[in-house]
Amino acid sequence: MKKIILLSSFLFLSILSQASYILIPMDLQQKDHLKAYGVAYWVLKNYVEVHWLLNYRGGSFMIKDAKEIESECTIRGVSFEIIADAKSTSILTEIADPEVNMEDVKLEKAPKMAVYSPKFKQPWDDAVTLVLKYAEIPYDVVYDEEILKDKLVTYDWLHLHHEDFTGQYGKFWAQYRNAAWYQEQQKTLEESARSLGFQKVSQMKLAVAKKIRDFTAGGGFLFAMCSAPDSYDIALAAEGLDICETMFDGDGITPNYNQKLDYSKTFAFTNFLAEINPGQYSKSNIDTTVPRGQKYGVTQKNDLFTLFDFSAKWDVVPTMLCQNHEQIIKGFWGQTTGFDKSLIKSNVLILGENKAANEARYIHGEFGKGTFTFYGGHDPEDYQHRVEDPPTDLSLHPNSPGYRLILNNVLFPAAKKKKQKT
Repeated sequence: MKKIILLSSFLFLSILSQASYILIPMDLQQKDHLKAYGVAYWVLKNYVEVHWLLNYRGGSFMIKDAKEIESECTIRGVSFEIIADAKSTSILTEIADPEVNMEDVKLEKAPKMAVYSPKFKQPWDDAVTLVLKYAEIPYDVVYDEEILKDKLVTYDWLHLHHEDFTGQYGKFWAQYRNAAWYQEQQKTLEESARSLGFQKVSQMKLAVAKKIRDFTAGGGFLFAMCSAPDSYDIALAAEGLDICETMFDGDGITPNYNQKLDYSKTFAFTNFLAEINPGQYSKSNIDTTVPRGQKYGVTQKNDLFTLFDFSAKWDVVPTMLCQNHEQIIKGFWGQTTGFDKSLIKSNVLILGENKAANEARYIHGEFGKGTFTFYGGHDPEDYQHRVEDPPTDLSLHPNSPGYRLILNNVLFPAAKKKKQKT
């Protein structure tokens, strides 16, 4: 802490003596888009304000000049430009023009980050932890015990790791039930549930989901990818029901369970049907993995989704979340690849879609005082990432537009709150 305070003091004094700015471009001139977010986070961590210039050169960052920040950019391989005070004023004047779809958002405080991830080793990686490590953005790992003991109140932002909140162990039973990792995972989760006072893993996961619900309702920022978004809403809707077959919890299911789901409890999805067949990979018809190929003919060659173009001055939040140097993003599979648009609640914003396949890939909404963002797919730079495949080397993809969407969500909580325009 002393080291951070001293560094912050040096930065502050250095900035006072400068009349210029550092511009970190986020268009095609940027050598490493992903590490650029890490620099912005590092600056915020040292209590220095960052201007996020929405829709200006791909969503560039502008910071009062300091030699320490220049050095950090150089060390991390991030492209930057030194601009005079007159140039920064000119940029802000251009952005302020009401006819221009740009906005200057001030980032003030680095959010405290948590990733919901098991302590035991899993045979797959997680795109969010990969990009946080690559960008050098610090985070803590929390899991069921920490959440049930109310540790979430100490964090601003939570990511849900590739997870199954329904208690069906990811629906991997059909293919991997004899694998050592699967058996160890089931054993560990069952022991954890008992130690925390639950008879079943599904009951423990529901309790965790409700704590996450309360965290979000209280003002937390929730981000989830792959199987976490739909399994989370399924678990909330199925409260009081048993949707786990015998091999998962030792007993039978609730008859007519799909007619008893309560969609009023969910964040993003409605009118869906849970899929409990242990031989079926998907958990519900929210997931578009199968129909996108069989019904709509989506293949790796034509698998793309488009980001929506929002009004930066009126729709600041979705504009922040969609900042990129590309508007058309390469698609990628996941256990949950995309979300059936017909099953998304009307108050949820679709940020990115594959219109031809009737699927949303990237959605955002409000819940209580907080927000959630759900992103379909597993790894933006590995089209069909499989169990036990090696982690993606992000040094080979420093300009990944798919990974940029994750990092937009990391900086979003740092934005200075503005009064809603009417």
